[in-house]
Amino acid sequence: MSREISIDPSTRLEGHGKIQIFLDDDGAVEDCYFQIPELRGFERFVEGRPIEELPRIVTRICGVCPASHHMASAKAVDGCFDGQVAPLAHKLRDMYYHAHYIHSHTAHFYALAAPDFVCGPDSDPAQRNILGLVAKVGLEIGGKVIEARSQAQRIQQIIGGRTTHLVWCIPGGVSKGIKAEELEEIRPLVANLYEFTQFSLQLFRDIVLGNEGYVDLILNGPYTLDLHYMGLVDENLAPNFYNGQVRVVDCEGQEICRYSEHEYADHVAEHVEPWTYLKFPYLKKRGWQGFVEGKDSPLYTATPLSRLNVAERMATPKAQEAYEEMFATLGGRPCKALLASHWARLVEMVQNAEMLQRYCDDPEITGEEFRVIPDKITGEGIGIVEAMRGTLTHHYTCDENGICTSANLIVGTTNNNAAIHMVTKKVAATMIKPGVEPDQGVLNLVEMAFRSFDPCYSCATHSLPGKMPLEVAIVQGGETVRTFQRGIG
Repeated sequence: MSREISIDPSTRLEGHGKIQIFLDDDGAVEDCYFQIPELRGFERFVEGRPIEELPRIVTRICGVCPASHHMASAKAVDGCFDGQVAPLAHKLRDMYYHAHYIHSHTAHFYALAAPDFVCGPDSDPAQRNILGLVAKVGLEIGGKVIEARSQAQRIQQIIGGRTTHLVWCIPGGVSKGIKAEELEEIRPLVANLYEFTQFSLQLFRDIVLGNEGYVDLILNGPYTLDLHYMGLVDENLAPNFYNGQVRVVDCEGQEICRYSEHEYADHVAEHVEPWTYLKFPYLKKRGWQGFVEGKDSPLYTATPLSRLNVAERMATPKAQEAYEEMFATLGGRPCKALLASHWARLVEMVQNAEMLQRYCDDPEITGEEFRVIPDKITGEGIGIVEAMRGTLTHHYTCDENGICTSANLIVGTTNNNAAIHMVTKKVAATMIKPGVEPDQGVLNLVEMAFRSFDPCYSCATHSLPGKMPLEVAIVQGGETVRTFQRGIG
């Protein structure tokens, strides 16, 4: 008699996800689906709006990574005005974005990922959260986390005027620059954030790498896929989060392609399945082949780990040291251990902090030429940045009056959709044993599969903000025999 397990909603993610696990007559996993039942919206209702309004509108897609949408949208709008942008504006946008990265990565590592490793993946769900984490590691560390996020937010507020729903980027640049006295306020905040990145790396070494069971789970558990990797790189093949070319390498580390923003449609296409609202991007030239692994697969991941797999080096010295340590410990690059994305986020944070230090020492950063007035409308623009959760593309067109005629968004979580579906099924099939009733600990191990991607389904479906419920249902013989629910009602 077959049955179904449903995890609805999934926890510690942004948005609404539902996992449906189907068991065969013996109780083994027969199939698994990661469904996204959220409604798409933003691509439609921006049509007919003045194109310069879009960077302000799309920040409302998600309150977790609004700056990612703001930056990608601003670059796309710049393209609609012939790409005329003040050079200083690019520096200021990049500086802001590094602070935003630290703010977001800190939240994911400490609030979403760390409870699984600090409290234990099979601990009581009531304790496996940020409060349980603080209870384990102490109030002092909890205070450091809150302070770091506050400092990163303050830097964003000084540079861009706001921390969440930005109105800062405008065609040709930004609406405000940094004054000398504001830079002096930023300097000590950046110094503290750099120290926090070093503290976080050491905490990871002590708690995660110091536990043989966790290291074995990362390296030898079912949390691996033979897929390809995508990320933005600069001319030296180092990660660049705001600008650069998109590079894709295969599961063996060989480059498949490298392309500029205006070429994205030649390389990426999207497949649709009837059981989810979220699309499945794939490498267009290889064609859709289904959910398959291997060197010839068209599927890829776009995560912090993917970005480091794609990069040949880091852009700053301390980040380079952390990069080398990570890959030496994990057995080389590319690394297929998806849970290592949590470590990769910390490595990225080091580069973010060092880049902030560089901008603080840049004599041009307090200049006043932070905008040029565009003198023509060219009608089409594409902006690509690395959102914290993966490569983010905004593609707009407008008419001769600057009114938006179309918008297409491919976000990080959309890029990772196929991989999330595949690894969730793989982990479920490994962890759920025939004849053994799965408990909350087992189901959390299944959730850890998608949590390594830090998915944001509000972004991926371009939905209006809402609740984040999760339900897991177990169905056998067409009848639901057990349901786990969180955040419903």
